[in-house]
Amino acid sequence: MKKKLLGIVFGASLVLAACGGGGEESTETSSGGVDPEKIVNNKCTSCHGGNLEGGMGPALNKIGADLNKDQILEVIQNGKGQMPAGLIEGEEAEAVAEWLANKK
Repeated sequence: MKKKLLGIVFGASLVLAACGGGGEESTETSSGGVDPEKIVNNKCTSCHGGNLEGGMGPALNKIGADLNKDQILEVIQNGKGQMPAGLIEGEEAEAVAEWLANKK
């Protein structure tokens, strides 16, 4: 019973942490484009660490050395392991995938 309850609590906390918390902060730059760093800070650092050094999720600070933009985008869109699908979508997902692909 305790394991089941612990699993539910852990799962709920993972989902809540992945949501990025708080109010909706604009993810656009002053010129109207998408700011991938701001998106990552809002949506990814709770699991991947403040400097993307890893935490509950794997390190992303050098992910571009292992995965290209399309591979990263696939993980963002479809999820992988503990990461749920669709945390970031559309133009924002494309921008984040490109930004992460340049981290080598």
